[in-house]
Amino acid sequence: MSVLSGVAHDRGGSGMTSQRARDRLVARLREEGIKDPRVLDVIRTTPRHLFIDEALAPRAYEDVALPIGLGQTISQPWVVARMTELLIERGIPKRVLEIGTGSGYQAAVLSALVETVYTVERLDELLRQARRRFRNMKLENIRTRHDDGNIGWPGEAPFDAIVLTAAGESVPRKLLDQLSPQGVLVAPLGPSGKQKLTRLRREGDAFASDELADVSFVPLLGGVA
Repeated sequence: MSVLSGVAHDRGGSGMTSQRARDRLVARLREEGIKDPRVLDVIRTTPRHLFIDEALAPRAYEDVALPIGLGQTISQPWVVARMTELLIERGIPKRVLEIGTGSGYQAAVLSALVETVYTVERLDELLRQARRRFRNMKLENIRTRHDDGNIGWPGEAPFDAIVLTAAGESVPRKLLDQLSPQGVLVAPLGPSGKQKLTRLRREGDAFASDELADVSFVPLLGGVA
């Protein structure tokens, strides 16, 4: 399991990326309903400023989504924290599949809590950047794949948990099939402007669904680029 070792001076930050800024973010997340102390601790220690452009670093510990290029965003910390909280609520999953690596921030947060993160990204440029971050931070329990997220990672299935960081009208059937019995899937679902953060729990061949919050995500697209 990763401890987010990284390079000390890169992780620490200064000014708007300092530990004080991270502590303020965690206090805000707690006020907004994030309760799991494990999740709050990981948010506090994960250097979010390393996952965005240097010009945006002063905003790294604001609770906002930020652009990462190619029409993609790094999710706001509350969303990352809430999705993580939902995945581990009934126990820590060993194997988690993430659809949409993006900057790599969500995968890094998960890597501090679970045994192995498998993450799939359709945009090669973003994935190469994320891989460099994982290497620099010595996050050795993250496995990456450049592929269409709609098909998941069938060669490594089943997964104890699956998280989607892009929104579709529904969850692709191929992803549902890769969820283990009693597994949990968390995803934003619905059209633009009407998306709901949704948790699905697998119960044999059936799925129980809960809608939990209004969210706004980039669309889940097919193919690779």
